[in-house]
Amino acid sequence: MDSSLETAADREHLHRVVIDPVSRVEGHGKVTLLLDDDDHVREARLHIVEFRGFEVFIQGRPYWEVPVMVQRLCGICPVSHHLAASKAMDRVLGIPVTRSAEKLRRLMHYGQILQSHALHFFHLSSPDLLFGFESEVGKRNIVGVAAAYPEVARQGVLLRKFGQEVIRATAGKRIHGTGSVPGGMNRHLAVEDRDALRAEIDHMVEWSRAAVELVKRLHRADPALYDEFGRFRANVMSLVRADGAMDLYHGALRFRDADGKILVDKVPDQSYRSLIREQVKPWSYMKFPYLQQLGPDEGWYQVGPLARVQNCDFIPTPLAEAERREFIDHGRGEPVRATLAYHWARMIEMLHAAEVIRDLLGDGDLLEGALLADGERGNEGVGIIEAPRGTLIHHYQVGDDDLVTMCNLIVSTTHNNQAMNTAVREVARRYLDGRKLTEGLLNHIEVAIRAYDPCLSCATHALGKMPLVLELADAGGEVVDRVVRD
Repeated sequence: MDSSLETAADREHLHRVVIDPVSRVEGHGKVTLLLDDDDHVREARLHIVEFRGFEVFIQGRPYWEVPVMVQRLCGICPVSHHLAASKAMDRVLGIPVTRSAEKLRRLMHYGQILQSHALHFFHLSSPDLLFGFESEVGKRNIVGVAAAYPEVARQGVLLRKFGQEVIRATAGKRIHGTGSVPGGMNRHLAVEDRDALRAEIDHMVEWSRAAVELVKRLHRADPALYDEFGRFRANVMSLVRADGAMDLYHGALRFRDADGKILVDKVPDQSYRSLIREQVKPWSYMKFPYLQQLGPDEGWYQVGPLARVQNCDFIPTPLAEAERREFIDHGRGEPVRATLAYHWARMIEMLHAAEVIRDLLGDGDLLEGALLADGERGNEGVGIIEAPRGTLIHHYQVGDDDLVTMCNLIVSTTHNNQAMNTAVREVARRYLDGRKLTEGLLNHIEVAIRAYDPCLSCATHALGKMPLVLELADAGGEVVDRVVRD
């Protein structure tokens, strides 16, 4: 696959343009562009400039603390880390999760999907889509959307609020809850919470359908933009249920190639290391995962809504499945590859989440039944879940003293690292090359990154392998000493 524009040949003679920080995303990242004297783009990179190394914080802690601790990775998708860690610790304890506990976790997870997708689309991305990429910068925010499209903004805010209420009712708090524990859950859904959520869920389904229609209208209004912006070939990966259905809580790994052909299928979550390797590059704190059998140049892939909607065979709720079929038909026999199609797929998933929540709220197992079971203790476990941004992998080893001895996290945004960089280069090549740069043109780059809904603070952790350059300068700015670690 095309990797041009990653590294220019004569970098020292080029002009440097920096977008710092990339706005309306979670975490801190920047984009650097290197241009020649004729304003042609010679290099484009998305850099992750934070460093956290969260895995090291986990090592040495008791295993039962982990599902709560890992939520501090992120204020946007803590539920995803909460549940992925819980699933991994289920394996460590050898406990088959009870029916009630799994349904409560699913309800919590689909509440997270609903609120996160609503937050991203309405609050962060809709200003670009509704007003235009080069519109007045002061309008490109949720306040501008509320002024120009009050009903769209109202529904977006209330959809997110509903998802947060689902999380509060199952996890105990809207952010950083404690409902899921190794081996199961520690609470049922209260009857009053069930009744309050049921009173609103039909509105959520209808508003989610309206959001899908809004995205389709945007595509129909400007197909030249929506079908071509940031378009490139890529492999895809996601969890898929045993019967081929979309399942955002549990399943086996499936890879498809850029033509839509299944490369690898039905790989158990505990075997992820047989498929995935991670590459480190010297200019980013975020790693570059790839499918081992294809290697780093050909094996990188996309995750998240655009991958999931096309990787499954069907969506097991009727309204979302009808929308998925229309989405697939839009590709006319080929995978839908345009970066902006992420928003369309994301709204289909939001509709699916609302339907799942509606179905679950009628299930009596949420209100009663065993929450924990017994099992045979082991020392290792992997938990994989489809977070709003894509596949999230938690892997732990636990000693006989109950302390975590190894932690490896491959988070959703990390999987998309190469895809986001490729999108940046495609957009730079098509829209910026040879032109005098303006704020509106540079926003095209940010629009491409935002489509992935990246969570950069979750994704940065190249501890121990990141090349470093440490320079000591005197009061006049002259470098007097320099240490390099390759």
